[in-house]
Amino acid sequence: MTLPSVSVIVPCYRYASLLGGCVQSVLAQAGVEPRILIIDDCSPDDTAVVGQRLAAAHPAVEYHRNAQNLGLIATANEGLRRADGDYVMLLSADDLLVPDALRRATTVMSDNPDVGMVYGRPLYAYPEQPLPTVTGHWRATDTWAGAEWIRLRCRSGYNCISSPEAVVRTSVQRQVGGYDPACVHASDLNMWLRIAAVSDVAYVRGVAQAIYRIHPGSMLRSQSGPIEDLRERRVAFDSFFAQCGPLLADGQHLQETAGRALARQALWRASRTYARGLVADPQARDFDELVAFAQEVCPDVRGLREWRGLALRRRLGSRHSRWFPPFLATGAAHRLHNQLMWRRWRVRGV
Repeated sequence: MTLPSVSVIVPCYRYASLLGGCVQSVLAQAGVEPRILIIDDCSPDDTAVVGQRLAAAHPAVEYHRNAQNLGLIATANEGLRRADGDYVMLLSADDLLVPDALRRATTVMSDNPDVGMVYGRPLYAYPEQPLPTVTGHWRATDTWAGAEWIRLRCRSGYNCISSPEAVVRTSVQRQVGGYDPACVHASDLNMWLRIAAVSDVAYVRGVAQAIYRIHPGSMLRSQSGPIEDLRERRVAFDSFFAQCGPLLADGQHLQETAGRALARQALWRASRTYARGLVADPQARDFDELVAFAQEVCPDVRGLREWRGLALRRRLGSRHSRWFPPFLATGAAHRLHNQLMWRRWRVRGV
């Protein structure tokens, strides 16, 4: 029986020390035919030496080097243009696949022709700590119609996929195209939304699919702060709706829902900054920007309870509002809500 082929795009910049482990985690995948495309973004370290050695040792590995440094998005898109497998995924050179991840993902899509993307739970690896241990087993698969998955993302305003745990049907990837260069730090969120606009989405439950490294140089992580993170996600949503809104039955409503979710998050952060008495602190200059951002993304922002709460805080003053009983209760409810969201994400991926 012919095994499903998976093109694994490995963009690499200055990860020579980690590239070998990444590639070996793909070569060890059972039940699939992996085709690994290392795209070296003109790294100044030993990436070329390691990449060429891996390509010479394994027929499934190809090594390509950009003539000049192009950045992550252009490098990833170059890899996508070269992909020729039945399925495709992007795996940064500092990340790893866990055993059988590709077999699980391709099995789901083979059994469900309407599913265009499968993802699962990632494990996180931290500097100076051992790699996490993979436990559990494949318990079930949750499948959403693409429109429903988009609705869930708009309601939360957050990205729920780190990136290395997602596998895409290549025909669907061709249909939606490459990563949007306008989305600098949220290009992956924009991509997942575009895929969901043309196909269903599935989630593997019970076992992790990949290991994602958390460190200052992580290629898909923004280190700029809360207002920049909110702005990046706004760009991702706006770009998505500009391109795919006409494909959705309720695109305008969904865009308003996403804007409302982002506005509530901005106002909550602004409220916490005010309560802690940090507004006058030069390091808290984001306060006014957070409020202005909320007004930009949500025309009816004054109807949100977070807006009313912030207005009440400002009337009470920072010192008094910090211990105001209703605000203490609201803070506790917010923390509980976040814990429930985190647990739901670990189980169901949304």
